Amino acid sequence: MNIALIGATGFVGQALLDELLNRDHQVRALQRDSAKLAARPGLEARSVDVLSGGNLAEALRGVDAVISAFNAGWANPNLHDDFLRGSDAIANAARTAGVRLLVVGGAGSLFVAPGQQLVDSPAFPAEWKQGALAAREVLNRLRADTSGLDWTFVSPAMHLEPGERTGQFRLGGEAPVFDAQGESRISVADLAVAIVNELEAPQHRRGRFTAGY
Repeated sequence: MNIALIGATGFVGQALLDELLNRDHQVRALQRDSAKLAARPGLEARSVDVLSGGNLAEALRGVDAVISAFNAGWANPNLHDDFLRGSDAIANAARTAGVRLLVVGGAGSLFVAPGQQLVDSPAFPAEWKQGALAAREVLNRLRADTSGLDWTFVSPAMHLEPGERTGQFRLGGEAPVFDAQGESRISVADLAVAIVNELEAPQHRRGRFTAGY
């Protein structure tokens, strides 16, 4: 397939780029600075800033789907608002272009107890909270969408780590997936596998899923 990837130089985005290219998909990476991506077979890099108000929809013409690993920057003092603004721009562009949208969100909106999402837990790290709150709002806005946008929201496990690609993990829905030790964790390489699996064989259209060991 022809896939647009936003955020290809980020932690998750790099793993997604590798997984997509290794499965012989054609990737159109949309970056603020396309020069940061080295040339690779199957990769087309375009300079597009999702926060600049540029014609993002035009950059999505001709692709089968767009995967958004957009991050407004953890050190950004306007992280919450910029994350929402960029995510809205991406969703609007996907609607206009008529392409499927897969959003890499956070684990913060997963339910860790009845009626309690992870981001609302007292021990949730303060440095991640604004990004997690924004990602939860992105999910809420997608769920409220009435345009017929073909979307999927992906929440990683609570602990997203560097590590090997095993291809062995379990999927969940609204709650974290825990392993035998009671931990919710997955490598970024295996998260990329789960996302590209969903891209190739959709199971969670207009819904959310998570993955963990």
